[in-house]
Order: sequence, then structure tokens, then C-alpha cells
Amino acid sequence: MLEYRAEGLCRNANHLRREELYHCITTGEVLQSTALAFDTERRLRFELGGQRAYMPFEECVDVGPQEEIKDIAVLTRVGRPTCFVITGTEVDENGEEVFLLSRSLAQRLCRRQYLDILEAGSVIPCTVTHIENFGAFCDIGCGIAALLPIDCLSVSRISSPADRVQVGQQLLCAIKNRDPQGRIVLTLRELLGTWSENAACFAPGETVVGIVRSVEDYGVFIEIAPNLAGLAEADRSLHPGQAVSVYIKNILPDKMKIKLVVVNKNLAQPLRFEPHYFVTRGRIKVDLLHPAEPQADRDGVLSFKQIRFAILSLLFLPCIIVWKTQNTRK
Repeated sequence: MLEYRAEGLCRNANHLRREELYHCITTGEVLQSTALAFDTERRLRFELGGQRAYMPFEECVDVGPQEEIKDIAVLTRVGRPTCFVITGTEVDENGEEVFLLSRSLAQRLCRRQYLDILEAGSVIPCTVTHIENFGAFCDIGCGIAALLPIDCLSVSRISSPADRVQVGQQLLCAIKNRDPQGRIVLTLRELLGTWSENAACFAPGETVVGIVRSVEDYGVFIEIAPNLAGLAEADRSLHPGQAVSVYIKNILPDKMKIKLVVVNKNLAQPLRFEPHYFVTRGRIKVDLLHPAEPQADRDGVLSFKQIRFAILSLLFLPCIIVWKTQNTRK
């Protein structure tokens, strides 16, 4: 299976000679170059190793049959690396040969030969292109976007995707599913290890850096790895996102809890943990993407839904027992 790269990571056409550019017409290789202008004839203009090249407006983005290309989608390519295949050449009004480029064809090839073959759980590389409150959009090949929702970034609670990733960052993600329109939805957290795998990287008695994730009346949850947080004593002077150093007082694997003591809450620089992958290739199990049983939540504490379910079960249990007894007697 071919693997198509994100824009910015394809082979740079600016370094190719004219003969090599001709060869790429035959092979259909996906190349890239920086768009220099969007001219009055509604074309993106490039220079490939000194050779002029144009990308017609209708070749700038691959859209569905009922969709139209938005001007902003093309205008924003100016000054940015843009992928394409070279479809041929033509002679311009000055009698000079120019190369014709198509980004939409590159995207169709990427879908047909790569993305459409992938299954849920497949691990793929991607690049963060922009960030919204609800998640990060990632280039999964040839400028094709996929959503990485905020709740799929990590187990620890975060207030913004920017707490975990930044624009331009290269990631490994797994395909979670496809939305009703067939667009790919990504997840990162399943690749960052289980509680046990992350906890095994630490030991009681160590002092490490951490990030405050939530401040509660009963304590402060502090993240010491993207998928691992511990609980320190309540301290209202701390706030979410604050970088601190903490002493690991105890690790309780049977309870999936870590007890921390804040050592220094005046660290000068902000902190963002880089992903530490426990899975880097292949395909993860689909049941990891959709766990069937309720688990202890991200910080080793039961969620509100889980607590409510337990209370309701206890309330209705006597009624169920009486009902079963009466039916048995009958």
C-alpha cells in the first residue's frame, strides 16, 4: 500500500531538473512547491527549478460532485507548500513552455490508493494544520484534512487542544472512525499507553515536572505524562495549565492512583509534553477505540456517570430481589 505524505513533506520539485520534471509526468509522483501567487486568471503560479508552472483554479482542491471550490481555499495556498502531480505542459502566449499542475488529482490518488484502504485502528502519520476549541485538524495526506477531537487527544482533561499539540507538529494517530460524510476522524490517546504502561516509567521518590489539569476541593490533579495524572493536596493558588515540579509520594497500581506532593509551583516556563508513543505502526484493536466496560476515569477517579449508575443500581437492587422472589414463589 502506498503512503501519501502531508503537504510540506513531499519531494520538493524546486530541486528537480527539467528532465526530471518530464519524468514525473510519466510516473505521476506527488511533488510539492510553494505557491508564489494567485494571478488574475485565477491560477496558482509556481516556479519549479526555474521552470514556470501553473495550477488552474479547478485543479486546486478535490471536491465532491455537488460542491464548489471556495476562493479562500485557494487564496490561502499562496506562500505555503502545496502538493501536486504534473499533468503535462503547454505553450503560453509568449511561446514559452510551462508545466501544468493538479492538486485535486494528487488528492484523488491519495484517497483511492491510500486513505480508502485504511481501516479503523490503522496508525498513520499526520501534521496538525490548525486548531479549534473542539479539536485539531490534521493533514493526513496531500492536504486532505481529518479531525482529531479534543477528547481523543489524551486521557487527561485539557481545556484546549493547544495544551497538547501545536500547528505544524507531526503526529502519529489512529483512525477512530469515519463520519457520515466519509471523512476520517482520528484519535491519539490510544497510542500513548495505558495507565500501567505509563506508571511503569516512574517510581516513588522521584521528583518530576508536571502540569496542573484541574483544581478541586479535595485535591489537585497534576499530569506527569500525557496519559497519566496524580493527585496532590488541595491548593487554590494553583490553576489549570500551570507548570510545577512534584514529588512522587506513592504509586498504587491496584487503585490506579498516584499520590503527589507539589515541590515548586513557580516554574518560569510553560510546559507541553511531547507524545510518548507505545504504538507506532500497524493497527490497534478496534475495542480499544470503543471500550465496552466503564473504567476509572482519567485521573483514577470514577466519573459522574459511573457514580450515578452505581447509586441507581443500589437503589433498585432491593426491588429487583423482591420481584424475583415473588415470581419464584408463584
